[in-house]
Amino acid sequence: MTRTLKLAALALAAVLLFAAVAAPADAPLRSRRFQFDYSAKLNDVPANAGKVEVWIPYPQSDEHQVISDVHVDAPVKTEVVNDPATGNSMVHFVVDKPQQPVAFGLRFAVDRREYVNKDFPRSGGQSGGTVRPAVGGEIARWLKPDKLVPLSERIRTLSGQVTAGKTTDLEKARAIYDYVVQVMSYDKSGTGWGNGDIYWACDAKRGNCTDFHALFIGLARAAGIPAKFEIGFPVPPEKGKGEVGGYHCWAEFYLTGYGWVPVDASEAKKHLEKKDYFFGALDENRVQLTVGRDLHLTPRQAGEPLNYFVYPYVEIDGKPYSGVTKKFSYQDLDTPAAPSR
Repeated sequence: MTRTLKLAALALAAVLLFAAVAAPADAPLRSRRFQFDYSAKLNDVPANAGKVEVWIPYPQSDEHQVISDVHVDAPVKTEVVNDPATGNSMVHFVVDKPQQPVAFGLRFAVDRREYVNKDFPRSGGQSGGTVRPAVGGEIARWLKPDKLVPLSERIRTLSGQVTAGKTTDLEKARAIYDYVVQVMSYDKSGTGWGNGDIYWACDAKRGNCTDFHALFIGLARAAGIPAKFEIGFPVPPEKGKGEVGGYHCWAEFYLTGYGWVPVDASEAKKHLEKKDYFFGALDENRVQLTVGRDLHLTPRQAGEPLNYFVYPYVEIDGKPYSGVTKKFSYQDLDTPAAPSR
């Protein structure tokens, strides 16, 4: 069954946010419009399987992306649910006694805008700039450890060494960013990488984007700087169409009186000429799906909290099931729609 979900009101609100957060006249923000296809299939489902439960991350509009024309494909009725703790949205459905194959997916349009927030004041980022104040307990949440990013004595000691002599949070964040880019290698050979384990990053000093940003986030939190993990998919900078091999993640840290500041340390490592750019900016060649780690889904999964949530999560009769094939692709669309005035 194919279900078309069009969230016109939310998309319009996000477009208005695009207009509200205006770029400097001499540096217009770049934007890009593309379609993203997210498809998956369950393989070799046991013949005696009773209840198959599936969760898929569901993209949302915000200040930096407008999501529209969302189509959900699934063999049964689906629901879009929200996790109040993180704000993440997800598609959820249940198939009873499935007949193979079980195929499902999403297709949606993305108007993504470059995210730049680096107009730091001379005071060191403690005031001024574009403020996006956190509400409720959000700031406290992003100072807490994750399972694979603990705030141990070892991490606090390393953070203190990296930020020695720095007095403002902006200086400390930049020192941590520079350290991560300097010591880490973008290397996905062998095994052990890709879990976002800060101890792996400290010891192996290599990995992918999850490992880079586990190290950045852990050292920032140890220095008293709130930092959060964000994940989605990259889109090749060359316009056209094609497959996307897998996810990409990045981070944001919070400066009191200034707001959230984005960083992409792994892209900076791969493109050292853009190192300064990726401290305080994200390019438009991406789409964000979820935020946070150690995640509980809605409705609550029977298995352990998810390390991160970007791929489908499946349980069969209450047990995690990994027999899922995935395919992701993109196609550039027209020129991005101009924000309403």
